[in-house]
Amino acid sequence: MAQHAPMVELAHAAKRLVAVGDYGTILLSDDSGRSWRQARSVATDTMLTAVAFTGPEIGWAAGHGGVILKTVNGGETWTLAHRAAPDMVLMSLAFETPERGIAVGAYGAALRTEDGGATWQAVPLGTGEDADRHLNHVAVSAGGTLLVAAEVGTIFRSADGGRSWSTVTLPIKGSVWRILGLGDGSLLATAMGGRLFRSRDDGMTWTALQSPTTQSLSGAVQLADGRVVVVGLAGTVLTGQGDGSGFSALTQPDRVNISSTLAVGESEVVLAGLNGITRLNLKNRTP
Repeated sequence: MAQHAPMVELAHAAKRLVAVGDYGTILLSDDSGRSWRQARSVATDTMLTAVAFTGPEIGWAAGHGGVILKTVNGGETWTLAHRAAPDMVLMSLAFETPERGIAVGAYGAALRTEDGGATWQAVPLGTGEDADRHLNHVAVSAGGTLLVAAEVGTIFRSADGGRSWSTVTLPIKGSVWRILGLGDGSLLATAMGGRLFRSRDDGMTWTALQSPTTQSLSGAVQLADGRVVVVGLAGTVLTGQGDGSGFSALTQPDRVNISSTLAVGESEVVLAGLNGITRLNLKNRTP
């Protein structure tokens, strides 16, 4: 039944797929998401909301209770690497290099490592009202810039490895949920209310895109054929052109919230959400 537990985030570990979610559940798939099995041991039973790999064997997961887990065997077993404040909720993590990574979460929580996860230090991203924004997602652009999607239309940006941060504010009051780097070097941001934005200058300025939905959009991925897939609440799945334009919408029959998506093959995606893990074939879907 673990495959049907609420799942939050997905990552590639070379050819393996790894999913994390509620109750400390971590699932592994070695056949592009057709079948899943549980990790042999996980050093927490709290909700996990983030997962990232720096190679086929070394990976990281984070979540509620300020926990950061590490695997050295492709996700088979997970040990506790760091525990921050018990009331800290970590929402996302990313690594620029195997040594340098950042985890972000609620109320401005941000932890930085520069020694491959051996130690983690709190770092401030904003000041004043921006200091305690919920930090929903962290991404690394093709140019190496760190970008953090936050609430109240806020995006934090660092071009020097997290040593200093600037604030970009989008013309919305709701949260920015995810930032995706596209194949042409531009960036796509997804937000509350079905809002979509694109940046062509590494996150310094953003332009609003046409969106066919008002559902909040929480996950995004680019397929091998160049199309962009965006997922969100109420079973929403958008497909668009490789430049982030021309989106059209479909709705999954169960209308269950989808939190994340990962590409498998030319035209299929794996979806993580309240009903666990499902696969979706977009071969005949346009654009």
